Amino acid sequence: MRRYTPAVTVDQRGDDQPVVVEEVTSASPDVVEALVALVPQLSSTSPLPSPEQVDEMVGAPGTVLLVARLGTEGPIVGSLALVVFRIPTAQRAWIEDVVVDSAARGRGVGSALVEGALVRAAELGCRTVDLTSRPSRHDANRLYQRLGFVTRETNVYRISLEPDEEAP
Repeated sequence: MRRYTPAVTVDQRGDDQPVVVEEVTSASPDVVEALVALVPQLSSTSPLPSPEQVDEMVGAPGTVLLVARLGTEGPIVGSLALVVFRIPTAQRAWIEDVVVDSAARGRGVGSALVEGALVRAAELGCRTVDLTSRPSRHDANRLYQRLGFVTRETNVYRISLEPDEEAP
């Protein structure tokens, strides 16, 4: 795994364990186990990822999966996916599925993950990085604004390609 050192680690609880962000290169059992625990904290309606799905995601050329640990050998306490793609106007990226374990919130994990994603996106030549966040996620929205993200004047549309599923 490749490690990223966050520019700023805010530890509001006084713990001396640094937040360590790693780029996942294989669907190891601890990564799969962590995602199975984290996904329900992100979405109550999404199915749990299987080992095969995690392996497919990690192996996808346009997807970078980052995980965060408390300490260099600590458990995985957060994750996000950075999706990188080329369009006619530039190399771009989206940050998706940012989630931090409820027991690890307030320790700088979300900041460290997003900062790691921004470093990786810059290394990959991305011109911009976008993300979406529901307005009800007040803490997440404050985090993104604090890290320099700005609200865009745009509409986000979605259509479900799954039968009998409504777009949220």
